[in-house]
Amino acid sequence: MWILSLFLFFIALFGAYTGNQNWFRFDLLTKANVLNTSLVVLVTFTILMILYVMGFFPQSIAAPFMMAFYSFLAGFFAGYANRLLAYRRKAGSILYQYRSFWIDHAPNLLAIVLIVYGLYRTSILIELPTTGIRMTSGLSLMSFGFFTWTLKVVPEFRSKGILFLDRFIHWKEIIAWSWQSEMLIGIEFIAREKNKNKRIKEFFTSIPEDEKKEIEMVLKSKMDEYAEDRKKMLFQEDDD
Repeated sequence: MWILSLFLFFIALFGAYTGNQNWFRFDLLTKANVLNTSLVVLVTFTILMILYVMGFFPQSIAAPFMMAFYSFLAGFFAGYANRLLAYRRKAGSILYQYRSFWIDHAPNLLAIVLIVYGLYRTSILIELPTTGIRMTSGLSLMSFGFFTWTLKVVPEFRSKGILFLDRFIHWKEIIAWSWQSEMLIGIEFIAREKNKNKRIKEFFTSIPEDEKKEIEMVLKSKMDEYAEDRKKMLFQEDDD
């Protein structure tokens, strides 16, 4: 049993390492990627279910397999949440963020529900016996709840940059911004990709009409503050 526990521990560590890396980002998701990944997962679990029914995938193998899967998810979401927290420490204090009940409190309530249900799922606080499946699945739910708590669906304009979902954009990488409509602003930035190439990307976010002056003041002041750093970075790119 201790060998299996040690194996699951290393699986969780590997998941945490994977989630803590910048290999996966929301802006890399496309319809094709999501559909293909969902199809692969569905086909894999369908095949495993058929093998289980036919007796080629017995409980003695299926249970450790699912425990390893849940352990990886628990580590992955914990590492992902740690990456987001590290971005927030790196990005400094908040200068502006659109706030409402659905943005500030609803996701946190969902996160609390997931964490509480995950704790219930582990069977630690109830009379049901605590099994490996229950423990690992409960930990994966709690980890996903923690990740949900750290993820914000609107950009956070901070003192050292903009944190949008799981991408941190330094102020010197912001090259332009413009109003697309009365309440929609577009922000262009230089994105650094894995192959060290740099591309100009843009994201859009809604701003309440009564807060337009506030966000404009933040953007103008930070664009001016990092103007020299931006020029140096752009000239360096031209030289390269």
